[in-house]
This record gives sequence, C-alpha cells and structure tokens, in this order.
Amino acid sequence: MSPFEALQLPNGQVLANRIAKAAMEENMADARQAPSRELKQLYKAWADGEPGLLLTGNVMIDRRAMTGPGGVALEDEQHLASFREWADIARAKGVHFWVQLNHPGRQTMANLGQQALAPSAVALDLGGFSKMFAKPKAMTEDDINDVIQRFATSARLAEQAGFTGVQIHAAHGYLLSQFLSPLSNQRTDRWGGSLENRARLLVEVITAVRASVSPGFCVAVKLNSADFQRGGFDAADARAVVELLNTLPVDLLELSGGSYEAPAMQGEARDGRTLAREAYFLEMASELAAIATMPVMVTGGIRRLPVVQQVLDSGIAMAGIATALTLEPQLIKHWREGRDLNPQLQPIRWKRKPLASLATMAVVREQLRRLSRGRLPNPSVAPLLALVRDQWFIARRTRQYRAAMTQSSQ
Repeated sequence: MSPFEALQLPNGQVLANRIAKAAMEENMADARQAPSRELKQLYKAWADGEPGLLLTGNVMIDRRAMTGPGGVALEDEQHLASFREWADIARAKGVHFWVQLNHPGRQTMANLGQQALAPSAVALDLGGFSKMFAKPKAMTEDDINDVIQRFATSARLAEQAGFTGVQIHAAHGYLLSQFLSPLSNQRTDRWGGSLENRARLLVEVITAVRASVSPGFCVAVKLNSADFQRGGFDAADARAVVELLNTLPVDLLELSGGSYEAPAMQGEARDGRTLAREAYFLEMASELAAIATMPVMVTGGIRRLPVVQQVLDSGIAMAGIATALTLEPQLIKHWREGRDLNPQLQPIRWKRKPLASLATMAVVREQLRRLSRGRLPNPSVAPLLALVRDQWFIARRTRQYRAAMTQSSQ
C-alpha cells in the first residue's frame, strides 16, 4: 500500500495517510503546566507538513508526577481554553491530533521534589546517574485507583478541548510499562505476579478511558515490543499483551521499545541485541501485527520514505516519525511532492551511554525550541553545547516548577 493511502480505524475515523508525527517530549509548557505559545507554534509547523496523525509529547495526568519540569499536565478544566487553542491550531488543516497521556512512575527526577510512585519500591539502575531519580514508593490500592481515574479524566478533557483521540503510554519504562515488567513489578497482589495481573492496570485504564469518551473519539495504546533488559518484559510478554488488547476497543497500537535504563528508542539495547539503524523494532512489530486485530504503528529511527514503504509492506499499518521531523517539519509533504529527503542527526558515541542519551535528547530539543520560535533547525549543533543549554533550561524550569508546587500547596 502507498504511504499516502488513507487508514480507517476500528471506530470509523479515517487518517488521511499512513505517516504519523510520533511523540517527543517537548518540555514547553508555560509556568502553569499548560500549553505555551511556543508549543502551539511548534505543532502548527508540523501540521503544515500534512501528517496523517499528530501525537503530542507526554501530557501528564497528574502535575505532581512529571517526566520533566516543563511538561504539560491535563488534570482539570483550569486551562482547558489553552488546550482548545492548541487543538484548533494543529487541526486547522484537518489533521488528526491525539494527546499522549502518561504517568512517569519511578522515572521521576529527584530534583522535582515529588514522591515517585511505582508498582514496587525498585529504584532505577543507571549506575552513577541513579541518584538523579526519586526513590519510588510502592503504590497502594488507592494510588492505583486514582491513576485509573486520572487517565479517564484527562481523556474526557482532551475530547472537550477538541482533540480527536488519546494515546495511553504503556512503553519506555513509564508507570504502565513498569507494571508490565517483572523487573520493576514485584507485587504479590492482583496487580503483580502473572502477566495477566501485571497487565491488569493497562486493561483497567483502557476500559476507563473508553467509557469516559464518545465512540468516535480514538483510543490508542503505545506498548513496548520488548524492554531490551534480561529478565524484563520480552517479546513473548508483548505477544500476550497484544492478545489481551485484541479484546478491547483499541483503535491503534504503536509499538516501540526500551526505557531510561535501556534506551532502545534511541537505538541502544542493554540485553546484547544490536538494533538496526532505521525502523529499530520492525521485525518484532511485524510478528505482533500478524496477531493484532487493530492497526499497528511502528516508531523508531525512521527517516526515509523507502523505509516507510518497507514498514507498510511488512504488514504494519502506519509508520511513526519523530527526530527526522525536528530537522524537516514538512518532510511528509515534501515526500508526497516527490522530493527524496533523508534528514538525520549524527550519532553521539560518548563512552558514558546515559550521558550520550541525555545529549541526544538535548540536540533534539534544541531543534524543537528553534522550530517553536519560527527558526530553522540546526542539526550540526555541538552535542556538548546543546546539553549545557538543555541542562540550564531544565534547571530554570525545575526552579519554576518547585516554586509553583510550593505555592499551590499553601
């Protein structure tokens, strides 16, 4: 099939083509954790490139549980007008625009001053960088029920704001992914142990979200094809979870991989496997797509149109592109016009892989900030310079976040 062929989803909605702008963490909220003017400008640039689907970066269901201090949170109607403006800007040309809903669990930075929640009190293992993350507390039954309701509330608010769908983030080592992994979920109650129990939270969240929105509103899931850690969530687990999802009203399943501990989404595995330079997860995703009853999307390193075609030819319904669209936001439109573009960043091969991972994210966010100001990308920025700028930006936003949280608690 052609990358520019429409895709009909199970709920009847139609995506104009088979290429999505996949989620990237922008860290561009305003001081109230609402969408900023810069964030809206960024998504206007992407919408002008005519993707079949725009996915936001992390939108948090609880402002006390953030993946970063500049993250957007959607937990009540307080800033709904700003979310509505964001949706209107991105949907001006009819593009589907979905909110990626997330909770970080134990992947919460310690300097944000918040208590990290997790299925079990198992801290991240990042060597010397482990202390950067808050020590997690095992969640109570009330904590778990609160998370379920927060996902449902945020989805309902997203529909009210004019978004056309939500994606439930259950990948990359965040909270729902932590429940799925036997490494981070060591519970002995109904939320842990067997895979059915470990997947219970994801199933409950999907069910609650679907019940809180209209039938025409899209509900998607992002799932790891594997965690790429020995003893963790593996391909067999992923297959079993997909079979569970087949029984639920899921409109699109995005497959990715990795976590903070093993950043496979950046091309780095931790279990000895070597990932391809493009379409990292295609082989595993093709196997899962063969048993999935909903359309499947794969994301990870895709930057060339022939690779998009390879993805579709393998039985995958949709290709997600992230970093390449920070370098050329109108890439999809250019491809449609016949221009053979291949935007890419030079890999960062520092010896300390966690630091290289931070630098990679910093270089990407450098492009995001440039686009948000109406400027052209600069893929040749020095990684160290980008990292220093990004750490300064994060430090400033961290101070703002902590001050705001202190004020709101008084």
